[in-house]
Formats: sequence, C-alpha cells, structure tokens
Amino acid sequence: MSENESVTGLAATGPVATGPIRSAGSAPRTVVILFGGRSSEHGISCVTAAGVLRAIDRSQFNVILVGMTRQGATVLMREDDLADYRLEAGALPEVHDNGTRVLWPASTATQTITVIEQTGTLRSLGHVDAVLPMLHGPYGEDGTVQGMLDLVDMPYVGSGVLGSALCMDKHVVKTVLADAGIAVAPWRTVTSEQVAADPYLVESLDEGLTYPLFVKPARAGSSVGVSRVVAAAEIPAALTLAFAEDRTVLIESGVTGREVEIAVLEGRGEAAPRTSSVIGEIVFSGRDFYDFEAKYLGAAGVDLALPADVTDAEFAAIRDAAVRAYNVTQCAGHARIDFFLTETGPVLNEINTLPGFTPISMYPRLWEASGVSYSELITELIELAIEKRPAY
Repeated sequence: MSENESVTGLAATGPVATGPIRSAGSAPRTVVILFGGRSSEHGISCVTAAGVLRAIDRSQFNVILVGMTRQGATVLMREDDLADYRLEAGALPEVHDNGTRVLWPASTATQTITVIEQTGTLRSLGHVDAVLPMLHGPYGEDGTVQGMLDLVDMPYVGSGVLGSALCMDKHVVKTVLADAGIAVAPWRTVTSEQVAADPYLVESLDEGLTYPLFVKPARAGSSVGVSRVVAAAEIPAALTLAFAEDRTVLIESGVTGREVEIAVLEGRGEAAPRTSSVIGEIVFSGRDFYDFEAKYLGAAGVDLALPADVTDAEFAAIRDAAVRAYNVTQCAGHARIDFFLTETGPVLNEINTLPGFTPISMYPRLWEASGVSYSELITELIELAIEKRPAY
C-alpha cells in the first residue's frame, strides 16, 4: 500500500485515513437519498440521485428515496420512478407530488422516519443511519436542509449549516477567503433594491474591474443565471438574468488563466482533509465559459482534460490553497474547489459543497482518476457522515 493510500482504499494526497468504521459482515445501513428541491437546479438534482441510486453498494446500504417537489413537499418515491431519469435538453426530470408525505424524526430521541400514505395511513419507514442530500442550489445546498437535520441529530453527508451557507453565498465567501489571504477574482456586489433606487448605478458597476466580466447570482449554482459580458452595454441584460435567480448579484473581473478543479474529501477521525491525486481542467474550444448546457447537456465547445497537465509545483499550490480554503470555510464531507491557474499562481473561483455528482461529473471523475470508484466514493461519504463528530 502506498503512503498516499488509505486503508479504506482511498488514494489521497493528505494523511492516511484511520480505517473503516464497520467490520466486515455488518448488517446493511439505511440511507435516505434526498433530491429534487425548490431551486432552478431541481432537474439536475434528480439526475444526480438516479446516478447515486444505480451505483450505491446494496450489500452495505438499504435505500429510501425521498423526493422534494418544487413546492417543498417531501414525497416517498419508488426506484422505478428514477429509472428514466436522464439528462436531456429541454426534458429534465421532475419530482411530482404523489400525495405521500415523508416525516422526519419528531425529536433527537429517534432516527426513525415515517410516511403518510395517500390514504392517510401513517407507516414507519424504520431507522435511518444517514441522509445523502442531493439538493443543489437554494433550499438544499445553503444550510436550509442541513439545519433541519441538525435539529433532530440526523447524520447527513456534506458540510453543516455554516459551511454550506458561507460557500453558497459568493460575495460572503470571497470576503472570507480574501481576508484569509487566499487569492480571489476582483468583484463588486449589487442588489436589486440598489438598482431600483438608483438606475444610474448600473453605469458604474464595471469601475475598477477588467473585461470580460462575469455577472452571476450570489446564491445559485450550476452556472444558472450567469452571463459573460464584454461591453458595458451588455450589463443591464446580464443583471436581469441574474436577478431572476437572486436579489444579490456579483460582477467579477475575468481572470486570465486555465480553469482547473480539485476534489477535497474530509479526513477520517482527526485526520486532515484529503485531495484527489489529480487535477481536472476545463478546456474551451469555441465556447465562452463553462455554462449550464456545457456542464450537463453535453453542449459542444468544452472538453475536460483529466488529468490536467500541471507541474508538481502547480499541483502543490492548488492542493494547499484548496485544503486551506476548505478549512477556513468550515467545510465537511466533500467539496470541489475551482481555480484559475494564472502565471502568478492559483486564484480561487468557487467552492462547491454539493458538487455535481452524476457519474460524469468532475468530482467523482477526479476521484476515479485517483483510484476510487464512484461506488467506493459514495460509501466513504456515507461512512464519514455517520462518523462525523457533533457540530457543537
């Protein structure tokens, strides 16, 4: 076994993990896969859940599927419901209200969940060992669901309330990272109320920034509502698009550099975070930026170089900045951290606490290239959630 390989089979560039939590032959644990949600990333969440369902190790885990409708209702779903969930342009899947209602534990005294059937009958779904949230965007990735689960001490995969909320807000996280000495792209922040009160403010939003600019909602993901603008005349339309997702919008300077990504995974016990042993790069060939269509719908003009061609020094700089950012923002579980690799070093772009997790998404692909299969990664994340120390 190499010095960077943990006893759980996870390749790592950090300290060796402390080992498996369970002994061989233990009874399967029960996991809730929670997906859908109220955000504009609802359909991507559904596809992610379907990918996880297909890959999860059924010898180790029993699965309960809980879908969240666009109105926030939690419904019990069957595996057959997810069988046809695929990424197709204009036809992303959706959680529909089937009349059931899943109820979380009433207190910290139990980890049992129940369902109200369509007939009104109350039925126990049994003890749940952990929840695997696959909810992207607001009302799922921003600490909302994490706080709900914390109230009843239900273990869950991923960052807690603070880490989730902090990394979801692009303005706040950039402020924290910059204060910690981590390089970020120059930016300005504006709210819809400020623009309504002073329409002429739009004319000065590019002051001190470098074109091309990127206009993006403060609290949205998957490049939803993001525009690349090359002239001041394009800013009003970009603001309209971004304000449709969030009342707070960032205007960022474009950074000249390669777009690279690294995967971070919480360490076992008291061990430091681990990172993938390779870096991925977004390579553009006719597309302006890595937008929603390129990420999820297979649009042309973007390729993924995996592993990226970086020097040992460049890899070390990216890895060290990623681990530092992960710790500063109090992340837990998994995170994909995106950088611009410039001539003067890495500039952090975003921290994704619930990164894309379809089988073709960058986060699982980074670990797969590091020697960890999609199924093994899911197992490790669930075990980490169960092992996780109390938040307070």
